[in-house]
Amino acid sequence: MKTMRILAAVAIIAFISAFTTPGSGYKVGDVATDFKLKNVDGKMVSLSDYKSAKGFIVVFTCNHCPFAKAYEDRIIALDKKYAKLGYPVIAINPNNPEKQKEDSFALMQARAKEKGFTFPYLFDEGQKIYPQYGATKTPHVYILQKTAKGNEVKYIGAIDDNHEEPSAVKEKYAENALDALLRGQPVKVTETKAIGCSIKA
Repeated sequence: MKTMRILAAVAIIAFISAFTTPGSGYKVGDVATDFKLKNVDGKMVSLSDYKSAKGFIVVFTCNHCPFAKAYEDRIIALDKKYAKLGYPVIAINPNNPEKQKEDSFALMQARAKEKGFTFPYLFDEGQKIYPQYGATKTPHVYILQKTAKGNEVKYIGAIDDNHEEPSAVKEKYAENALDALLRGQPVKVTETKAIGCSIKA
């Protein structure tokens, strides 16, 4: 009887495991591989194009998501503040336009122009890059630092702790991580929960 219960438990675990995907994507400390994606200006962009950068603020974002829209001005502000310090924003739209028409390349171009994006807004055609990172939301932020090993992941998660009201933000997670890196100090909070819309692949 005991053997039957053990076998039944093993069978249940095996069944659940078959339908459960383990956490995938980069973890803090991993080295992110480069990519080559089309920008809204039609040019292909890679991280390796930024020879003098100290690192990158990679943001998975999109046109349609209200959370992504709520953060657009803050993403622009991050780029204006940190690009000149060596950490430019690289925005990537991970959504499949066949699933979400508002996230088409043409509408990306229109949105970038309307908002005056100061950074590349890249299209993850075929949805190949966001799974490598493990992004699940828009927006989802990955701060990378150039090291001897490559572009090392130093922070993953949300931009700050209040998507609704910029003036009510208490913790600026991305800025705190970037400031620590610029001071040559370890990042205190390396991971937070990204709050946003699910990626439409």
